[in-house]
Amino acid sequence: MKILVVGGGGREHAVVKKLKENKEVEEIFVLPGNGGIAADATCVPINAKDIEKIVSFATEKAIDYAVVTPDDPLALGAVDELEKVGVPCFGPRKNAAIIESSKVFAKNLMKKYGIPTARYETFSDADEAVSYIAKGNFPVVIKADGLALGKGVIIAKDFVAAENAVRSIMRDKIFGESGNRVVVEEFLEGPEVSVLAFTDGKTIKPMVSSMDHKRAKDGDEGLNTGGMGTVAPNPYYTDDIAERCYREIFVPTVNAMNAEGRTFKGCLYFGLMLTKDGPKVIEYNCRFGDPETQVVLPLLKSDLLTVMRSTTDGTLDKTPVEFEKKYACCVVMASFGYPEKYEKGYEITVDDAVKDDVYFAGAKRENGKLYTDGGRVLGVVSVADTLGKAIEKSYGKTEKIKFKNAYFRKDIGQKALNAEKR
Repeated sequence: MKILVVGGGGREHAVVKKLKENKEVEEIFVLPGNGGIAADATCVPINAKDIEKIVSFATEKAIDYAVVTPDDPLALGAVDELEKVGVPCFGPRKNAAIIESSKVFAKNLMKKYGIPTARYETFSDADEAVSYIAKGNFPVVIKADGLALGKGVIIAKDFVAAENAVRSIMRDKIFGESGNRVVVEEFLEGPEVSVLAFTDGKTIKPMVSSMDHKRAKDGDEGLNTGGMGTVAPNPYYTDDIAERCYREIFVPTVNAMNAEGRTFKGCLYFGLMLTKDGPKVIEYNCRFGDPETQVVLPLLKSDLLTVMRSTTDGTLDKTPVEFEKKYACCVVMASFGYPEKYEKGYEITVDDAVKDDVYFAGAKRENGKLYTDGGRVLGVVSVADTLGKAIEKSYGKTEKIKFKNAYFRKDIGQKALNAEKR
């Protein structure tokens, strides 16, 4: 089989490594991919948002199956267009991807169908949003309606910060047109959990839970990033909570999308907060999370391609989805200064002993050498019988990877370790 993967980050590298395990797979093309992924697949410099060129390439190469992972091409209808030319896909169509591409849609869906989430209001006028915030409590959460590379959420601790957030999103357009509307919602407290789930629009098979570390600095300080590391499973996500989330959140969400005529197929990501009043949805994503994928897929015992194709064919109920009873840790090595200003173009050296455990995100290849080419450069992944050992192994591997201005958090997984001891 010839497989096409759309995207070019660490998540896509994790997907590619897992797809390669299927003996039917002859060749994997990644659009655009990156210098690190090029060691495992054929990378083609076509932008993930250039749907027309992606479709032309898929037709030209007679692609048998496509995996569309980033939010932008899903929201732009990549799956719809590929299906039109006869290429079956993993991922939701455009009308279902709206569950991530519009936070206003997602919040209204939850309200309409009684899915637990934070109280909220939506605004298309900055002054009205500020007036509403002035009457409420702090901290308060302000979200840009559209896609913003995982950075469109601001937690404001006081009125001044909230007002500045609204102005910067809606007037200064720091997230572009994604900030035409905002969601203002109550601040929820409790452990945060990420759960990815395979679904064919009828059956839902959740993957192992994970814990993301969004803040740039140790101790959850600093700015929000795309994710500085992950561990799986998340110790806060007990069997009882998992059963409750399945019953109160996962099934009602898939049913709600069906009722709206927006059947969701692919990977549905649930960002959850385990509050004192029970689990609530913080956000939905219409695809695999990054860097959650880098710890979830290494634990998957079942064949990924088989599972993906079952979501497309509507046969997920007959397809086993099993995970190792182990632990995984991913430590993201970034360019110093990320997520703000940073330098790139520095050579990356990776010891052969750990190269199979490195998932590249921001890297380019020139004359046979790898160079930094982004904020998050790579993720270092380990699997072990205990969480502590998985964390220890990942940090040990970082010592075998070198590039100038390398930066990574030193406390990935510590919160999870503390939770295990409680």
